[in-house]
Amino acid sequence: MAKHVGVQLPDELYTVLQKGTIAVLATFSEKGSPYAVPIQWLYPKGRESILMSLHKDTVSYHNMVWQKKLTLCIMDGGNVVYTILGRSGVVRAPSMVNPLMNVVRIDIIEIQNEKSLLTSVDAGIQWKYTSPDAQELGDALMDELKELSTVL
Repeated sequence: MAKHVGVQLPDELYTVLQKGTIAVLATFSEKGSPYAVPIQWLYPKGRESILMSLHKDTVSYHNMVWQKKLTLCIMDGGNVVYTILGRSGVVRAPSMVNPLMNVVRIDIIEIQNEKSLLTSVDAGIQWKYTSPDAQELGDALMDELKELSTVL
């Protein structure tokens, strides 16, 4: 059963976001159709916002521009399981790292702790970069988010 946490990132979720994780981003189209996609470039901006890098030509990005509300689901080791309801806003378009990427801030509306009494998340989504170039881009995008988290 979900437990309301509030609007500030709890310590365990804040730590997971700082170290890097994958979240599932859910948005809605103008026709009301849901769309979910994994997002790997996200970083906390304080306790009440999250910064994220997205390709400007994705369905998720276009949905967020049209319908500002979204949901992030984050699952990581140690039974970290949260759903975040947020409102999006573009803070840098284009990214200083890659002109095809834009930086979005998610202002937290509500956080739910989704831990189950019957199951436990032992590990988050396991992933790796497909090439050294992809790793270089990913590292640069994360560095940009970290820098923006201190100046916005």
